[in-house]
Amino acid sequence: MLKVSGLIIAMVLFWTTPAIAKPANPTFELITLGDTGGIQDGNLSAFLLRALTEENYIALDSGTLVNGINVAIENHAFAGLKRKPDASLSAAGNILHHHVKGYLLSHGHLDHVAGLLIASPDDSSKPIYALPSVNNTMSGNYFNWQAWANFTNRGVIPHLNKYPVIDLTAQQKVSLQDTQLKVTPFSLSHPLESTAFVIEKDQDMFVYFGDTGPDEVEKEGKLAAIWQYLAKQMQTKTLRGIVIEVSFDNQRPDNLLFGHLTPKYLHQELNKFYELVSDKSQFNDMQIIISHIKYSLKSDLDPKIKIKQQLEATNPLCFNFVIAKQGQRVVL
Repeated sequence: MLKVSGLIIAMVLFWTTPAIAKPANPTFELITLGDTGGIQDGNLSAFLLRALTEENYIALDSGTLVNGINVAIENHAFAGLKRKPDASLSAAGNILHHHVKGYLLSHGHLDHVAGLLIASPDDSSKPIYALPSVNNTMSGNYFNWQAWANFTNRGVIPHLNKYPVIDLTAQQKVSLQDTQLKVTPFSLSHPLESTAFVIEKDQDMFVYFGDTGPDEVEKEGKLAAIWQYLAKQMQTKTLRGIVIEVSFDNQRPDNLLFGHLTPKYLHQELNKFYELVSDKSQFNDMQIIISHIKYSLKSDLDPKIKIKQQLEATNPLCFNFVIAKQGQRVVL
């Protein structure tokens, strides 16, 4: 009975968290299409991001796409869009065809690309942006006329040419077509090369992290390079928010992390970042959105609740942690 009561109390505390505070002058809108890192099909890693001065989104991964859009519609996440809908399309079709203007793919694991693959026959034409190794994975393993038809403009012929594939260069900034956004990619440590995307709108920034292990375990210093870059940029720009993964709780042994973070390691990395930033007040309003928590079939405490508790239990710098939830809209 005590165990059940504790679980109920934890669930109440978790799900009754006050609404996410809206910053005074927000720049970005982030919509969660999928929040888990597996195994819950229909709710896998995917987000939409736009500048509030336009109605065009860029997709940040696409583990879940159409199902995530439908959940977001049910939650009125797109209520602020004013463009007249296309009467020939459903509500989800309008978002996918007319508002999503491209895909930033962090890496080629299925929980980050399955939604794009499944939606591709009925999608509209738009570019896929990724590091060369990621685009090679997509061409070699998926768009190869065996796993899936080749809807891109490269790889196994015939090319259906729906998706122009654009290779990004690590740490080089490019503009994202049909949006007001620019992106600078950084390589991340993962069994399959992953990516962090630093996205800018004028003097404001947002960072989306694909799957990544901590530097202490991975020994490659890739997160350190991103923290150093961001700290330098924050001397003249404002970092509005971060999406970063915490796949496992603190009980997960290092040899079973497989290129992922825990609450302990996220705090370790954020503390390094904090020390590099001159103006510490920038962290006061910065949202740190936690994604990719692994869904569990076990009857134990919900992994989201457990990870939230562990994040807050040792948070002396008072970072603003938000657990991503499918259908959620956040302005930053």
